[in-house]
Amino acid sequence: MNYSSFYKDGKTLYCIIFSCLLLSFSTSFAGNVNRKPHVFPQEIKIQGTVTDGHAPLPGVSITVKSRSNTTAITDYNGQYAIYAAPKDTLVVSFIGFKKVLMPVLGRRTIDIKLEYDTSTLQEVKVNAGYYSVKESERTGSIARITAKDIETQPVTNVLATMQGRMAGVAITQTTGMPGGGFDIKIRGQNSLRSDANAPLYIIDGVPYASDPIGYSQTSTPFPTISSPLNSIDPSSIESIEVLKDADATSIYGSRGANGVVLITTKKGHKGKTMFFVNASTGASSVTRFAELMNTEQYLSMRRQAFANDGITTYPPSAFDINGTWDQDRYTDWQKTLTGRTALTTLFNAGVQGGSDQTQFLLNASSSKQTTVFPGEFTYNKTGVQLNVTHASTDDRFKLTVNTGYNLQNNNQPAADFTYNARYLAPNSPELYNEDGSLNWAGNTWLNPLRTLGATFRAKTKDLITSAVVSYELLNGLQFKTNLGYSDLNHVETRISPSTIYNPVANITSANSSLFVAETQRNSWIVEPQLSYDKTFDKSKVSIILGSTFQDQTSTSIAQSGTGFSSNSLIYNLASASTSRTLFSDKIQYRYQAFFGRINYSFNERYIINLTGRRDGSSRFGPENQFANFGAVGAAWLFSKEKFISGSNIISFGKLRASFGTTGSDKIGDYQYMDTYTSTGVLYDGNVGLQPSRLYNPDFGWEVNKKLEAAIEMGFFKDRIFLTAAWYQNRSSNQLVGIPMAATTGFNSIQANLDALVQNRGLEFTVRTENFKGNNFSWTTNFNISSNRNKLLEFPNLQGSSYSQTYRMGQPLSLQLLYQLESVDPQTGLYRFTDLNSDGKITNPDDKQIIIDMTPTYFGGLQNQLVYKAWTLDFLFQFVKQKNRNATLDPAGQMANQPVRFLDSWTQVGDDAQYQRYTAGYNSAAVTNAYLFNSSTASVTDASFVRLKNIALSWKIPLNLHAVQCNLTVQGQNLLTFAKYKDGDPEFTTYGYLPPLKTVTAGIQFNF
Repeated sequence: MNYSSFYKDGKTLYCIIFSCLLLSFSTSFAGNVNRKPHVFPQEIKIQGTVTDGHAPLPGVSITVKSRSNTTAITDYNGQYAIYAAPKDTLVVSFIGFKKVLMPVLGRRTIDIKLEYDTSTLQEVKVNAGYYSVKESERTGSIARITAKDIETQPVTNVLATMQGRMAGVAITQTTGMPGGGFDIKIRGQNSLRSDANAPLYIIDGVPYASDPIGYSQTSTPFPTISSPLNSIDPSSIESIEVLKDADATSIYGSRGANGVVLITTKKGHKGKTMFFVNASTGASSVTRFAELMNTEQYLSMRRQAFANDGITTYPPSAFDINGTWDQDRYTDWQKTLTGRTALTTLFNAGVQGGSDQTQFLLNASSSKQTTVFPGEFTYNKTGVQLNVTHASTDDRFKLTVNTGYNLQNNNQPAADFTYNARYLAPNSPELYNEDGSLNWAGNTWLNPLRTLGATFRAKTKDLITSAVVSYELLNGLQFKTNLGYSDLNHVETRISPSTIYNPVANITSANSSLFVAETQRNSWIVEPQLSYDKTFDKSKVSIILGSTFQDQTSTSIAQSGTGFSSNSLIYNLASASTSRTLFSDKIQYRYQAFFGRINYSFNERYIINLTGRRDGSSRFGPENQFANFGAVGAAWLFSKEKFISGSNIISFGKLRASFGTTGSDKIGDYQYMDTYTSTGVLYDGNVGLQPSRLYNPDFGWEVNKKLEAAIEMGFFKDRIFLTAAWYQNRSSNQLVGIPMAATTGFNSIQANLDALVQNRGLEFTVRTENFKGNNFSWTTNFNISSNRNKLLEFPNLQGSSYSQTYRMGQPLSLQLLYQLESVDPQTGLYRFTDLNSDGKITNPDDKQIIIDMTPTYFGGLQNQLVYKAWTLDFLFQFVKQKNRNATLDPAGQMANQPVRFLDSWTQVGDDAQYQRYTAGYNSAAVTNAYLFNSSTASVTDASFVRLKNIALSWKIPLNLHAVQCNLTVQGQNLLTFAKYKDGDPEFTTYGYLPPLKTVTAGIQFNF
């Protein structure tokens, strides 16, 4: 593909710039690393500890009032040392506390107690991507959590740390297996394509591709193929900001159409060198099991099923009731196959410190998880992070370098045991014979443990490195460049050895098979920027101009092999008698943009923020590669007006609004070209090619128009702080496959569809300080969100292939179902509404009842209580939603059923909830049972309240100098309150392991 019209290769530029940065850094570092502090005549060394009354405060700034360049920072134990004259005054400041002026008065030891000042919380700066902004002055919608929130959770996936803590951010766990993924939607679904709604992830300024890296033939234990987000180590994260509205996201242009997740890793602090060690261990188990029949109930159902079908002699294949299997045996297969206790070990250690000019942080982490399944399966994850920050003595030149390297090694069964655990008859045979071999019970069943030898293995290596270099050219004028590079290598395998079959079948390794998939992905990014800040009179102006050059190359290959001389060679593809390449791709994605921001503030109360971006993407044809996006945001800090500024009740008030456009190019690469793929089939000794896509250079960007209005208010010195926001997103120019006649040889052609999707919603957050004292404090955070999704436009919907997927004016997540009326008391069969009155129940004519599966609302309630050295933090997550019941075989066949099916019809005149049992001989009952699974009766209330996270920590009062020790106990998913009967209510993918509840105990050392 010729990209010369797009932009020239930037790799050489990247290397030159990066080399110059390293040279500059090494020179500046050598000149400053050993510099000793200058001591003026008659100065004395002052030492002490800064606390909040009961605990030390690290990171507090102590400055000599007469010399602002003489500064000290407290260490992890709140201790500091600074030189000052006996008549000097120390200025002590820390975010969230009142500033203190402390006269020296000739003292050499000064201990300082700071008082909380909630009004300064509005001065906290949040990361907005290319710039940072004070909480009080931001015009956009940004949700934020910090390391304090993350550290209380015993989790290994970054998305798990965000559940229930952010308004407008819906996160659902897709499986409880280690190394599984999460689904995230920020303010609803904007695109018709389910795979095009993921947000943009930025780690320390480097875009991180969240596209799946696995392959369906290998990632069989999981509902979705492998996600690269598992590589991110939560223990290395300092903060996570989620950008939601147009004002916050439009500076990222097309990449921010579905929101932006900004991840900032931890950095070093100046002060003496400090070491830290954190270690914890814990246990995990399934949150909730489905309520299934026991042996007596199950056999009663089976006997009634045969009686209903008029069968008096049980067939030879009915092993469960014809006497072949023990009629008195009972096995709770859910507990047997998924009820083990999984062990979790988390460990991280590091060192940090530095001088006034150079700070560093080195952090290493490791985690290990086993599973709740039989067998020895583990998920190992290790990583290392290095951060170095340097500034010149005049503070004009600054350099920050971040490097993270993570390794994953996942070994899991190739199939999830949850499905078998739900359906096996409770009187099925023992798993093992007396000699320890698998019990095949005379070839009467498929032993579920046969698949223990069929394993899934995945190894991932992930490198992310970034550098930010800046130089202040003039007063207020700064040049900055973001540089980044990422490299990911992922290899996964799945084997199916001959040992999974009953030995009596005499199946040998000649029938064993291997699947291998490998993904390599690397990218680089260069973002030069100019920023200018100027204050004059009552006005303040901030301007940013910049550009982005990004290149990403992905190489994927999937292969299979069948037939091995021995199972010991099954991982050697070259030993397969037959091998095939299933697919092989190399994709290059290039992206270029120019962006700008102008922020104007007048009299510290009227703020307007303008952002714009011109994006270029290699995923579109030459005439449509570039598009323009922009937004305007405004805020009015009405609490600074005279009519409120003196109020004893309202301490802060702000109205803000925004409108703008973002776009999306999430359609895959080369979609506009005529492309060909390998057939993988030999013909006359050659492998042929076949057309895979039609040429269409005319389609362009999806466009998402975002509108928001919000109010933020603080009461009683911000001890009560609330935010209420209303938003509307409208996504048009949808990129979908337009159906085509089969005579063309293609089912569809990629194009823009004039469809319009709307998301409207409300978000509400409250932060309260319920009590604040010297020894005890209690704070609460509450958030609740509601999103309504609607399809507003879709030309010729009824005549398209989407006619049975969407409905005008209805949400994208709708389900079209049959209407269940009742069980006929005469026949014992389900009765469904015949919508077209033709005397038959058929799809799609009668499958037209619309059920909205979008959650009505969701949110979280967090409380933190601090008493002296004790801290208790807990979070309740809640969701009001509907979910589908388990998809079931007809009740009465050789598969266990939920216990609620005991209320089934048995004789004429019965008023029962469920129809008559059938062993499979009553075709009408079988048909109606499958219709039942697609009817309104299959949808139930799956609302829940969950104790998502709880953490208790104790700061041990040690009498050791510069040593701090904390003991912690943490829990995840401990309690779930729900009416849902088929397992975990959060879980939407039936047949896969639900989320696990976890309890860990740990210890933390800082010295």
